[in-house]
Amino acid sequence: MTEPNKTIPQQGARGGDQDGGGGGGRDTVEPLLKVTGLVKHFPITKGVLKRKVGAVQAVDGLSFDVRPGETLGVVGESGCGKSTMGRLITRLLEPTGGKVEFEGRDITHLSAGAMRPMRRDVQMIFQDPYGSLNPRHTIGGIVGTPFKLQGIEPEGGVKKEVQRLLELVGLSPEHYNRYPHEFSGGQRQRIGIARALALNPKLVVADEPVSALDVSIQAQVVNLLDDLQDELGLTYVIIAHDLSVIRHVSDRIAVMYLGKIVELADRTSLYESPKHPYTKALLSAVPVPDPSRRGGKSDRILLKGDVPSPISPPSGCRFHTRCWKATEVCRTTEPPLIQLAPGHQAACHHPENAPDQAPGAGGAGARETVELAEAKESTKAEESTKAEGAKETEASKETEASDGGSGGE
Repeated sequence: MTEPNKTIPQQGARGGDQDGGGGGGRDTVEPLLKVTGLVKHFPITKGVLKRKVGAVQAVDGLSFDVRPGETLGVVGESGCGKSTMGRLITRLLEPTGGKVEFEGRDITHLSAGAMRPMRRDVQMIFQDPYGSLNPRHTIGGIVGTPFKLQGIEPEGGVKKEVQRLLELVGLSPEHYNRYPHEFSGGQRQRIGIARALALNPKLVVADEPVSALDVSIQAQVVNLLDDLQDELGLTYVIIAHDLSVIRHVSDRIAVMYLGKIVELADRTSLYESPKHPYTKALLSAVPVPDPSRRGGKSDRILLKGDVPSPISPPSGCRFHTRCWKATEVCRTTEPPLIQLAPGHQAACHHPENAPDQAPGAGGAGARETVELAEAKESTKAEESTKAEGAKETEASKETEASDGGSGGE
């Protein structure tokens, strides 16, 4: 159970390491969004009196920034806190701790009334294109709702502006009077995008915008988001678990694990030279569409065990229970998110493509132990396969002998 006065370690809190940028150019631009030590704990209550007995540590000390015009991709396994983080920075959820600044203004604890003017600049695209649209409203009513809520009368009227937005996202203006059930999943997501763009926002948070869509439609929606960014000068925070999608659209990528950012880097650095073992394991799982490589030696890294519970996360490095490089220092000391290369931050005592941050802690020995254990497991598997094959051969011989005997009679 989380203690009330417990100090949450902030990621990227070291001086000079806060900026995840890739050079001096980023330092000269003020961030559009700046997040510092963001925390969200969902209380667990018990009994009639709703006594608090614990907390789900969904987000536990995130620090990052987003510059105007760039796309920050956020990846990680299900349950790592990506969607919660998206709802926190759009203020759909109230943070437990930390600070969210938009254009230099602290919006962390603004009331609903004070947030209303800010809603014009910060919008969200939701994951489920079926659940995020009201089935009782027409498309014109859904996309036109932001104008009514903000009291804005577009030039030419709401209907004309909504029809322009529908055309902008690849739909027909004639769809104005239709209902959501008349559209496919990809078309519904385009309607959600049109609604998010209605008030000309500066920041758009897309929560897994293509995960619920058919593979043949995903590329179309991703390319649409890309084109809209170039045309309207949007800034994106795109949350996804598909590394191929993130690679296509992102300028920088943050990798999350169990409520924390474990790596933050630009797209090229992350994919060519990952520093954190978790990132390397994720990248190894991306399928390669090359038939000539089928049947060859696989570089896939299989992580053992399940993701620990966010109710009581492991001490030290949260990834140490599944990491093949884990040592004693990983179990006892939480690694800070520090800059290991220009514009490349990672939180690891034994990073992959960088000098060891905890030399002499036995990282190599731990890896050898895991490799030896895996080799023993594969040997056992081969032996059991051979034994099963021998049993099958003997059984087939006995069957043939019995068949021969009955034929002779």
